[in-house]
Amino acid sequence: MALVQTVRGTIPSNSLGFTLTHEHFALDFSPFYTEPPQPLTSFLEQPRITLENLGYIRQYPYSSRFNLAFEDEDTRLAVEKDLAAFKRFGGGTIVENTSHGLNRNLGLMHDLSTATGVKVIAGTGHYVAGTQTASTQAMTVEQLTDMYSKEIISGVDVNPNLNIKCGFIGEVGSGWPLHDFEKKAIKATGEIQEVIGCGVSFHPGRSEEAPFEIIRLYLEAGGKASKCVMSHLDRTILCDEKLLEFAALGTFTQFDLFGTECSYYQLNPAVDMPNDAQRIAKILKLVAEGREGQILMSHDVHTKHRLAPFGGHGYSHILNNILPRLNVRGLTLEQIDRITIENPSLWLQGKF
Repeated sequence: MALVQTVRGTIPSNSLGFTLTHEHFALDFSPFYTEPPQPLTSFLEQPRITLENLGYIRQYPYSSRFNLAFEDEDTRLAVEKDLAAFKRFGGGTIVENTSHGLNRNLGLMHDLSTATGVKVIAGTGHYVAGTQTASTQAMTVEQLTDMYSKEIISGVDVNPNLNIKCGFIGEVGSGWPLHDFEKKAIKATGEIQEVIGCGVSFHPGRSEEAPFEIIRLYLEAGGKASKCVMSHLDRTILCDEKLLEFAALGTFTQFDLFGTECSYYQLNPAVDMPNDAQRIAKILKLVAEGREGQILMSHDVHTKHRLAPFGGHGYSHILNNILPRLNVRGLTLEQIDRITIENPSLWLQGKF
């Protein structure tokens, strides 16, 4: 029987249910703080999210330090409520993508899974070079592969009574152009994937060439394309022809910013952020081209304002608001199940 590794142990891959493949429960995103437009400073520097400033935060999410504080007690309580709602609406599993460099919290993942009944899968790997210490950046490919394999095979001792094993490598982050450390992390990911057979997930830099370069390095290192997820394609490859060219490489194509409807993209102002209607159109295009077996969907929740208790769409947005729209636009229930249940299961299966 094919197995998947969750934070509470291995389970059959056919028991995942509806799965979100790229979310966060806690992380330190403060390095990406962006100065607010001067006239809006007083709204964005408030110590809480209120009806008075929520609209400004939706427009400039990375200019509110409170919004970026995604590992405090306020966030933990909101995440637990949101996960309970996700379970109630029919959700089964969430893949938590917080990796080294973003202050990963395996104990919290275990506690939230236990409290809500949502199956949670944790990742190993490293985020972008700018979030790493000098000693981490100096690690060799061999040291990185050793670390990743140990966290999957032997697990991480969270405390004397709790050992948690990771179920995939990700999110493995890189900017553009790629930093030398990021190249090492990608190569290490490819090497260990070939040995363990686990799934991997990449965060590309904000250039349409970035996903292609990442996959080139990964495949050259021995990684298997069919076990690889390329995240954030909805903000990275905007041209349909380029998207189809990338899909031909055989990886999973992930649209993981559902619920983000603001076109102004603070982290790359030169590019307009697509909305949900445009994401749906990309998915329908891939399905029409026979690529439904490569599609994954998620929200990439990583700031307070996107959680339902803070006025956001929450982890249940795709379940409640997007899947019915896909059905209205012509996808059968069988096709929707393939994208949201079967594809994640195939990606996450490994030698556990």
